[in-house]
Amino acid sequence: MKAILRLTVCILFLWNSNANCQSNMVPIKGGTYTPLYGRDSLQVTISDFYMDVYPVTNQAFLEFVKTNPKWKKSQVKKLFADGNYLVSWKSDTALGTSQSQKAPATNISWFAANDYCSSQGKRLPTIDEWEYVAMANENIADARYLKNYNEYILSWYEKPKTFNNEIGSSFKNYWGVWDLHGLVWEWTSDFNSVLISGESRKDVDNDSNLFCGSAAIGATDLMNYAAFMRYAIRGSLKASFTMKNLGFRCVKD
Repeated sequence: MKAILRLTVCILFLWNSNANCQSNMVPIKGGTYTPLYGRDSLQVTISDFYMDVYPVTNQAFLEFVKTNPKWKKSQVKKLFADGNYLVSWKSDTALGTSQSQKAPATNISWFAANDYCSSQGKRLPTIDEWEYVAMANENIADARYLKNYNEYILSWYEKPKTFNNEIGSSFKNYWGVWDLHGLVWEWTSDFNSVLISGESRKDVDNDSNLFCGSAAIGATDLMNYAAFMRYAIRGSLKASFTMKNLGFRCVKD
């Protein structure tokens, strides 16, 4: 009876607030979109999924580390995280004195981010899922072709970075997701697939052209240089890398 009541409350909550009963997630209605480059430049279909409203915070990742000692910075294997992993933390189980608990967790490797999401019954978003949601501004699902939208994103990329801004400090987009732009870069599950998009030599050769001076010729939207920068950043990463401006969030099918 309690389970039925809980389900009923959840359905009503979904109906009224466009959120799900999982903490701090919102539903993303699937659809099609045209990604930026290469053989995948035809429309890609995205299935329905849930996405975290905010990036994973220092506080949340600290609790994860406490219950998963293999991810303590003194114990993590070098194969799974480089020397800058959690570099700002005071100790294995304490944040640095200048770190906000509500700021995004950064200096996190892909392996650590992936394991965190798995521990929550979630996963990292794919590039396509992340880009699909990140197309939105406050009012419409695809704002990529609006000049002021791209200017806003590029202005953030150009600013000197501060890495202790708290979640919710940028903007909430059409889907109800905060901080996809304006706070930190974010890991995706297939971050390096931009370079290895298929088994054929032809695919690899085509994708290697993404980072040369003529790469913009292959872009589906010549104005969307911001997306080009994200693809370039992803292509430069390895799964053990950590960066002070690279965080993550989780999704769920």
